[in-house]
Amino acid sequence: MASPNRNARSAVVLGRLLGIAFLICFGTGLYSHLLQDPLPGMHFATRPVRLYQFTQGLHITAGIAIIPLLLAKLNTVMPALAQDPPVRGALHLLERLSIAVFVSAAIVQVGTGLVNTFQWYPWPFPFRQVHFALSFVLIGSLAIHIGTKLPIIVRYWRARDSYDADGRFVHDDTVGSELPEYHGTGTYPRGITGRVMRWADGAEPRRASMPSPSPSGSSGAADGRRERIARRGFFTGVAAATAGVVVLTAGQSSKLAEPFNVFAPRKRGLGPNGLPVNRTARAAGVLATATAADWTLTVAGPAVTRTFSRAELVALGTAEAALPISCVEGWSQMARWKGVRMRDLLAAVQAAPGSHVRVTSLERHGGYRIMDMGPEYASDPTTLVALELNGATLDLDHGFPARIIAPGRPGVLQTKWIERIEVLS
Repeated sequence: MASPNRNARSAVVLGRLLGIAFLICFGTGLYSHLLQDPLPGMHFATRPVRLYQFTQGLHITAGIAIIPLLLAKLNTVMPALAQDPPVRGALHLLERLSIAVFVSAAIVQVGTGLVNTFQWYPWPFPFRQVHFALSFVLIGSLAIHIGTKLPIIVRYWRARDSYDADGRFVHDDTVGSELPEYHGTGTYPRGITGRVMRWADGAEPRRASMPSPSPSGSSGAADGRRERIARRGFFTGVAAATAGVVVLTAGQSSKLAEPFNVFAPRKRGLGPNGLPVNRTARAAGVLATATAADWTLTVAGPAVTRTFSRAELVALGTAEAALPISCVEGWSQMARWKGVRMRDLLAAVQAAPGSHVRVTSLERHGGYRIMDMGPEYASDPTTLVALELNGATLDLDHGFPARIIAPGRPGVLQTKWIERIEVLS
């Protein structure tokens, strides 16, 4: 408990890394949310086609990296979390409450986000809506926490201002750090907290009136070396853990890390048509309707409505596009798609260029059964009603008889088993 790793400088270093990771997750998560629920008048970039593949892969990777960093930060500030007395006034109570909200929100947000990558939902609330709302609670409480700790952050921002010439941490009482310098002093907090700390460290009780040792000379240098070794060992362990969880999971979205993909729930290249599947036709309840001989796609324009069989779609003329399938759970893979351009289908029903469309799936239930597509996607030459994938007929689990594929969109918006395309404006 009196480890030299538990000091304000360590807390600041870990806090900087956590702050960067949380901001990355917040920004990329907000982008993903707006793609799925755009505000009125919003338009999105369709190039580069790997944009969402990059942002969502970064979102999940940063979220996974937060786990060891958050555990390390909690380990570092543990004496402050267990301080005695726990509250010293109204302002201190508000500060402690903001920390409690931040820590709780961070644990819930990261924990449920990790479980979501495995598509396991053992809770009664809707994940996406709660995850989105909680992100604002998390960032808000983080801003409050940074504001209250700003004097400490400024004081210990630089390593050279945090340690003396021998490498010992310099404790500064003037900045209000709640991480007292226990190491080497034999002084512990009063009450149960102090007794637990002494027991954990195997330390003999020391009376408050006894002077604290003040190492100097060769003794001080030896203590400094020991502290440096302890700090380096601790941060090496944190770095190894963070790099480990990132490298061993990033292969689901990065080809570079694919050989090291041990723990991620998806493997690139595995599945029908050489592509992983999230939602199967059986799970969607479309086994019969998607394979019916009389399936047709209805395209409804402002004045003309037409129906197309699969053969008639092929007769319109097919195009090819290399586009990634990029899912909110973090996995992604490039694939070659072949089908009818969306803009050609819209032209066949005399829809105006730049039309906003709505796509409906054969599914009868599910939050993504109906999907709206902005004009930037509907008019893009690479947006297809896909009929083939990687040189073969579209597999049933990948959306046979026809599905949507468009650049830079989440996989949940690449609607499978489509039955209707309607021009809205």
